[in-house]
Amino acid sequence: MQAELTIIGGGLAGTEAAWQAARRGLKVCLYEMRPVRSTPAHVSDRLAELVCSNSLGSDLPDRAPGLLKSEIRRLDSLILQAAAEAAVPAGGALAVDRERFAEIVTRRIETQPLIELRREEVTRIPDTPTIVATGPLTSEALAQELAALSGKEYLYFYDAVSPIVEAESINLDVAFRASRYERGELDEGDYLNCPFTEAEYRAFVEALRSAEKIQLKQFEQEDPYFFEMCLPVEELARRGDQALAFGPMRPVGLIDPRTGRRPYAAIQLRQDNLAGTLYNLVGFQTNLRWGEQKRVFRMIPGLEKAEFMRYGMMHRNTYINAPMLLRPTMQWHNRADLFFAGQITGVEGYVGNAATGLLAGLNAARLLRGQAPVSLPPTTMLGALCHYVTHADPKDFQPMKANFGLMPPLAQKIRNKRARYEAYAERALQDLEQVIAEFELETPTREAFTTS
Repeated sequence: MQAELTIIGGGLAGTEAAWQAARRGLKVCLYEMRPVRSTPAHVSDRLAELVCSNSLGSDLPDRAPGLLKSEIRRLDSLILQAAAEAAVPAGGALAVDRERFAEIVTRRIETQPLIELRREEVTRIPDTPTIVATGPLTSEALAQELAALSGKEYLYFYDAVSPIVEAESINLDVAFRASRYERGELDEGDYLNCPFTEAEYRAFVEALRSAEKIQLKQFEQEDPYFFEMCLPVEELARRGDQALAFGPMRPVGLIDPRTGRRPYAAIQLRQDNLAGTLYNLVGFQTNLRWGEQKRVFRMIPGLEKAEFMRYGMMHRNTYINAPMLLRPTMQWHNRADLFFAGQITGVEGYVGNAATGLLAGLNAARLLRGQAPVSLPPTTMLGALCHYVTHADPKDFQPMKANFGLMPPLAQKIRNKRARYEAYAERALQDLEQVIAEFELETPTREAFTTS
């Protein structure tokens, strides 16, 4: 079979992309290097192996992960078909028997007549139409190829992510707006600042030191570059009582308007999206367990009732600086027939990876059939996620999961959070239907392409 489209990587994004392209009539060659070459995280040769949790997140329609699932279900996602067949009880979440899930995806790909599966490592990006979906553990040879393609300064090999909180949950009676050193980039200052007294600071440092951490994988523990280049705040706290006060919590140039004095220490929050609905904790990458992050970071003055839209995390990861390099269609900025999908684009979460694979596969098929690629509106969750990773500030770009803070505000402000999220979801699904109709995205049912 002479392939029209090459896909590199047989994870969630790659298999979804292959499925979407094939069911639109393309001949696809899907490369997966396992078992010829394994990774430190995988344990089998199956496609779409889940290497962390077996949960794909909330399935409730008024939750961001649930809305994203609703959208890609509507577009007939292979990954969600397999998840439904392999589902295990998990309340409002979608969790799966991971072995059965991977078996289902592998069987569907292997028996799809328009997909050829090749078990070999790819070390260079072809000049023909291609989707790169190699994930966080891209092989060294291909990573070097990506560095040459993108520029070494735009390719990252570790992921040190700070927590992000919802703007409305910040107590502005305590937090104040100002920039360090009064450089005046904005009239009111570029940052929100959470001021500490000495007693509050010492209690916070002690809580960081004693909080429970996530156990890193062995290959991450052995990587000194990983540690030193993204030192977590809890490790910095262990280096001395004043390490944070002279580091990310230095209060130089800040005056607390409540006291008229400089605080003992301060944590800065930086606006994380254009709508101003999200703020990240500057310099606060962490490896604490998520429950511990909620407990400890709510000790920060002004964040007593903070709603965390993303928790901090640390792990080995290969991803590109997507705002510099990708279009919202998942196309490379200066090569229309090269697409990227999954975690290598800066998208986090199983469903986010699959969703970007879906969009890349759909758009590759459209491009090769002489149709315009589709850019989903940011009022949809998938559109908002793709817009974020391609429009974020490239100087501070970090991976992101689906969350409502990425979406443009509603026409009318709704104070009740659940009602607001329901309104976001209703708008998203309505707008998705309009896109499906406008671009004629309806495709044959999966039974037409399934041989087992």
